[in-house]
Amino acid sequence: MARTALRVDAVLVQAVIAGALSFAHLHDLAAAAGQDGWKAWAYPVSVDLLLVASWRRLRSGGPSRLAWCWFVIALVASLGANVATAGLLDLSEVPAWLRILVAAWPALAFMGGTLLAHSATDHPAPEVPAAAPDPEPAASPEPEAIPAAVTGPEETPALPVAEPVPAAPAVSAPPVPAALVDHARKVADDHQARTGSPIDTDTLRARLGVPPQLAAAIAAQLA
Repeated sequence: MARTALRVDAVLVQAVIAGALSFAHLHDLAAAAGQDGWKAWAYPVSVDLLLVASWRRLRSGGPSRLAWCWFVIALVASLGANVATAGLLDLSEVPAWLRILVAAWPALAFMGGTLLAHSATDHPAPEVPAAAPDPEPAASPEPEAIPAAVTGPEETPALPVAEPVPAAPAVSAPPVPAALVDHARKVADDHQARTGSPIDTDTLRARLGVPPQLAAAIAAQLA
């Protein structure tokens, strides 16, 4: 237990040191670009918040082009500030293009945070195959009438004997593609993590938007 606690504490200390240095570099670069006072302190907060928001979107919503795009933008902004303040850039004479980028960053960060918070995930949903139509039962043959023996006018003719109707063939379960089973397993795991109980067939069918017969086949494979 002592070794585990020491390892966790060392990681936290390393994270605090790295975050503090990156925060200070972003502040120094913003101040050198003409953003003095509280504005210079707001820039590192904005960059780190965008970085955390995009990373959280990647962890919760799966692979996403939108989240990866804003994650790379925030990472480049943070790394660029660290490199620029390492002596490669004269902070007393910041070039005009860098001043433009620093001044435009608030609008860019606001747009990125809004898109990450209010847009749906863009990973494609698995294709749901159409349910196989029920096969029509085979038509039963017409029973042949058995002629009655002519023995006299008093005897009644014999009634025709109906042959038994063959039973309709059993309907087999529709095939379930592997991609749909994997997606259903993720949905079931997420439901169990949030509610603490396994997902039932009706909830699974509502989440996937599939017919009841296909939902039952998927639930049988997840069991």
